[in-house]
Amino acid sequence: MIKPIVKDPIFLSQKSAPATVLDLPTAQDLRDTFEAHREGCVGMAANMIGAAKRIIIFDDRGGATLMFNPEIVKCSGEYEAAEGCLSIAGTRKAKRYRSITLRYQNERFETRMKTCSGFTAQIIQHEIDHCNGILI
Repeated sequence: MIKPIVKDPIFLSQKSAPATVLDLPTAQDLRDTFEAHREGCVGMAANMIGAAKRIIIFDDRGGATLMFNPEIVKCSGEYEAAEGCLSIAGTRKAKRYRSITLRYQNERFETRMKTCSGFTAQIIQHEIDHCNGILI
């Protein structure tokens, strides 16, 4: 189900709780909402649709990848980026890394590792910030 985008900074500033298998319907809502905003959006976190759970989705070479409980375990190549967000008007500067290694769970809640770089890494860092209650 397509959900409205949350713009409340108080809600968005709260840390999200770990996701469990019971949150699969929330992940589907996140996917539906992401697809509905695909023209102007490259990633979303569950709190952007009102669910304070550690679930993100992002554009991955034209497809959409869901991650549950993502965490960055390694990063390199710090730089400053200017980013926008559907939940907050305008653009803001953010510290990002050119390469990141993540530990996350897939939709079967199997733990996986993935290394990403470039714009994909930037998107994921933005969405993990959402999970951590950090607004850019």
